[in-house]
Amino acid sequence: MLSEPRPYERNPRYPATGGAVVTGWDAAVATLPAGPTVLAVDGPAALDWHEAARAIAGALRARSTEVATVDVRERWSPAAVDRLCVPDADADAFFLPLAEFEMGDLFDGRLSVTRPATGVLLVFGPGAALCSPDLIWWADLPKRYAESAVTAGTLPLGVNLGRPRTPGELRSLFYTDWPVTDRHRDALAPRLDRWIDVQDPGAPASLDGTAVRATLAALAGQPVRTRPYFNSTPWGGRWAADELGFEPGDGNTALGYELIAPEAGVLVGQGAEAQVELPFQLLCVLHPERFLGTEVHQRYGTSFPIRFDYLDTVGGGNLSLHCHPRERYMRETFGWPYTQHETYYVTASEPGAQVFLGLRQSTDVDILRKEVEASATDGVPLRVEDHVQTFPAEPGRLFMIPAGTPHASGAGNLVLEISATPYLYSLRFYDWLRRSTSGAPRPLSHRHAFANLDTGRRGLQVAEDLVQRPRTLREGAGWREEVIGALPEMFYAVHRFVLDGTGPADDDTEGRFHILNVAAGDGVVVETADGGRHDLAFAETLTVPAAVGGYRLHPVGTRPVQVVKSWVTPVTPVTPVTPS
Repeated sequence: MLSEPRPYERNPRYPATGGAVVTGWDAAVATLPAGPTVLAVDGPAALDWHEAARAIAGALRARSTEVATVDVRERWSPAAVDRLCVPDADADAFFLPLAEFEMGDLFDGRLSVTRPATGVLLVFGPGAALCSPDLIWWADLPKRYAESAVTAGTLPLGVNLGRPRTPGELRSLFYTDWPVTDRHRDALAPRLDRWIDVQDPGAPASLDGTAVRATLAALAGQPVRTRPYFNSTPWGGRWAADELGFEPGDGNTALGYELIAPEAGVLVGQGAEAQVELPFQLLCVLHPERFLGTEVHQRYGTSFPIRFDYLDTVGGGNLSLHCHPRERYMRETFGWPYTQHETYYVTASEPGAQVFLGLRQSTDVDILRKEVEASATDGVPLRVEDHVQTFPAEPGRLFMIPAGTPHASGAGNLVLEISATPYLYSLRFYDWLRRSTSGAPRPLSHRHAFANLDTGRRGLQVAEDLVQRPRTLREGAGWREEVIGALPEMFYAVHRFVLDGTGPADDDTEGRFHILNVAAGDGVVVETADGGRHDLAFAETLTVPAAVGGYRLHPVGTRPVQVVKSWVTPVTPVTPVTPS
């Protein structure tokens, strides 16, 4: 079963089940009943709600339908918004605890509206579905739009549920808006009447709610790939632009979102002009056992616990020297029930590229602290190599990075980061005196970093424990499966299939989702036991749901292929939660 190699697909899409994607507000309102109707259009705060309401009302009036509107944001309690959504003046400058309130807490009591005698009452804005409407539509804008707009300062402060004290800061978006809105969306998912994708506000794409659920049910039982994209940062490189065809927004392709569950989307539709982007997270919400697996669901609720992303520094600079919160700190300070263990898999590198990892045996933490503080306050350069070890960044090498371990990918690397899903907690010691796009020094959360620094990860132990040699686990004709990274303290493992191009490798999810990435070669065809096929080209990432069971990897072309695999390994259960 050999296939011809194909280029990286930037917009993978899947057919809708039980319905068709339509475009335009007219097509959406044409599905409304003829009698008096209360229509709630709910969604994230980042939408241009006035424009959306104007367009919906215009489409209704064009059909000679009377329409009245209610903006639920005018029903929010100002006191509740200030108390729940606006960071205190003395709040942490870098992070906030994950918000635990519900969308309904923004209102004083129950949200109620008066039913119309004729026509449509359009209730719109975050929380609109709480008015006990006849129909609920969810108008969605993928999170990358809000993050980009807040960073660039192109959206007003009203982009958030509350009002951030500093224009352009992301704390409220990451730690308040998204958790609250995601919980609200997830609770509505089983009864939504229509999903509307407003990436093109003039011609939104939409899909009937029943078809949305049928499509997600089908996708939960087959391999699925999310829509990738790349963000730019001051340290970013050019590999993804040059090799994969991405067009960098600010001149580089630093962060590649292959599969970061809270922000990932799956494109659904019959063609490029008629597609909606559904949140990947809804697969976990509506089909947790089929998609995640029973044990994973019991341990992590509906949180998809592993992420795959790229760090592109080819032609760029070193990442910041940082670490991630250790488990107790993550729980008590930030509100996540599991911590941010990471690994770096080097997909490509330039000659001389390196990875910074772990303390030197001789490192004096007190001296390191003083030098970091001098850098943060006075701009004194830090000689990172005096305190942190460096390792050659050879393609195919995996570096294990347990929480609390200082690390950074050096310039000249394309790193596939295989990590725990919490991804917004980089605790920076040093950032090479870089400045942000605004010209201000990039912020350093070094007090958090030192509070989590694992001072025991040093010297030879780093090389022995965290830079592991591949061990063959099993093999067959033309293939072998290697263990390339596993630690007792980390809840997931990283393996690698090496296929010589002659035959398929067999695997089985055994009740746990797998994530696959083609790290070398032309690609594979993933064949499932029911006869399904999914092509996967070089650099692409695929989720194989737990329900798939047995599957085969057929190499594409005649060159050797390497496929990296990760999944949740059996460990002591943690408290189930449903974070965004």
